[in-house]
Parts: sequence; C-alpha cells; structure tokens
Amino acid sequence: MSEHARLHSNSQTLSLSFESSLIQSCMRLADPDELVLDYTRAMMSFLLLNPNPAHILMIGLGGGSIHKYVHRHLLGTDITTVEINPGVIDLRQDFCIPPDDERSRILCADGAAFLSKPSRSYDVILVDGFTGEGIPDALCSPGFYRRVRAALSPQGVMVANVQADTEQTREILKRVGRVFDGAVVSFESDEGGNDIVVASQADALWRAAEGFEARWAALGTTHQSTLAVASTRLQRALQKLPKPSAP
Repeated sequence: MSEHARLHSNSQTLSLSFESSLIQSCMRLADPDELVLDYTRAMMSFLLLNPNPAHILMIGLGGGSIHKYVHRHLLGTDITTVEINPGVIDLRQDFCIPPDDERSRILCADGAAFLSKPSRSYDVILVDGFTGEGIPDALCSPGFYRRVRAALSPQGVMVANVQADTEQTREILKRVGRVFDGAVVSFESDEGGNDIVVASQADALWRAAEGFEARWAALGTTHQSTLAVASTRLQRALQKLPKPSAP
C-alpha cells in the first residue's frame, strides 16, 4: 500500500513528508531547482567522480529535487527516476518537476524490481527511497546491492542516502562493502541525520582521492556552490581508503 504524501507550505517553501513528521523533500518557491536540503547536495558528490555521466538512474522521487537539478544543469545527461508511490508522482506539478522529455522521465515502478531487469547500464545510480518508517528492506538487501552493481557501467558510481548512526546503516555499509569489494566510503550530511554512501570500483575511488583538487577546480561554479560543504567531507572519506593493490 502506498503511503499518503503530505504537503507543508509557507511563504517561502513547499515540503513533503509521509506518515512521520520527517521532511523528505523541500523546495524554495523563489528557486524551484535549488537543492535546499544538504543531503541532496551531498548526493551530487558523484560529480567529483564523474562530472559528465551519460545515464543516471534514481530510485525514489520525493519532491524531485535531484531530478530537477540534473535536468537543468547536466544537459548531456539522461535521467530516469523510478518512484513506487503514484501519490508522490501526482505531486510533480506542485514541485515544478518538468514534463518527461527525450532525456528525462519518471516511471511509477518498484525500484528493486526495476533493477532486476534494467533496460541499460548506468554511470550513476542514486538510491533515496524512504517511507515514513525508514528505508524499505527491498532497497537495502544484499541482493538489491548486487543488482545495483550489475546495472552500473564499469566505472559506475552508486550513491545512497541512509539514516545516520543506526544499526541498519551499519549493516548497510557491511553489505555494500561486500558487494563492492570494500570500495565504499560514507560521510554525514551537514544537517545531520543522513549518511551518504558512495561505492564504485576501487581504482575509481582512488583516482578521485588522488586528483581531488583538480577535479574540484574543473567543476563549474554552480556545482562548486552545490558541493561547497559536502566536498570536504567526501575528500576526507576518500583519503582514508587504502591504495588498491597492483594487479
């Protein structure tokens, strides 16, 4: 059964929540495409591993913050967002989400089932599926993360939003680590309450760590503004990784 999505508005923002009072998404009315919540900005940290992904898959729509950001600022990127709750998709006009076009689309489907038979491989897979009770088991099982890795391109990146400092999160990190052969880092969002998990090939994470400053300098000003806080936390996490062994 789909959870009922609730809207909360004031003179400046429109927000989305489910059965709990926890805000899932927030839009600034004066700038609908801005990433308001820090965890959404932190999830864009994949740009420091791949600044120009050809294909992105996002599981979980919410208020469409990341979908809108990608559509507006990554003009060469095709994005597919999968959302299981039709009531959330029904709010796309409220959250100023652009209509589907040749390079972006929103599908009403189960994200875990979608990954069982993906139509293509993806350079980035973003996982941000929450209910009022947290992350559904189907979106954090070992089998789910195996399907994520199988659907990634050879140097692809998974970024997952999880709750900070919970037993579930500690188990998720173990599962992701096993699936990605230890090539996983995590860092807390600036607002607290959320951890951002980044997984890829070990050499991809190591190259990002070694060339971090150059990669940062190469980002446009919009992305630098978006990642101003998260970038430092990602860099610190990457620096803790051991250097991959030579083949």
